[in-house]
Amino acid sequence: MAIPRFWREIRQRYKGIGVECKNCGEIYFPPRDICPECRRESYQKMEDYELEGTGEVVTYTKVHEPHPDFKDLSPYIMAIIEMEEGVRLTGHLVDVDYEKVERGMKVEASMRKLGEESPKGLIYYGYKFWPLDKNE
Repeated sequence: MAIPRFWREIRQRYKGIGVECKNCGEIYFPPRDICPECRRESYQKMEDYELEGTGEVVTYTKVHEPHPDFKDLSPYIMAIIEMEEGVRLTGHLVDVDYEKVERGMKVEASMRKLGEESPKGLIYYGYKFWPLDKNE
């Protein structure tokens, strides 16, 4: 089946690659073809930009009733992270107790496998974040 391979070969899905508008300097993730700020002036001025991989917690919640495929993780923490470049990502916050999570906490990102449809089917990936300072 060609579709799973097609999805696995989209490098932006696994490396945090967005785009930067060379006209105004704005960074977007996921990638866009045209800058919403510059519009037509940005045509063919969007270049790949790999996110640094660090950011800070904007908000978070504890998930008590996960999808059946994630029962072994229950409960777990989901967070919205503002990356250094200004884009926001949603992901699983790991290696920290819920009571120690706080807004503004510095974190680092990584793309991780969350599950798969079947051995030859789609693999589901998502962002996981962990504190930069393990003492937090």
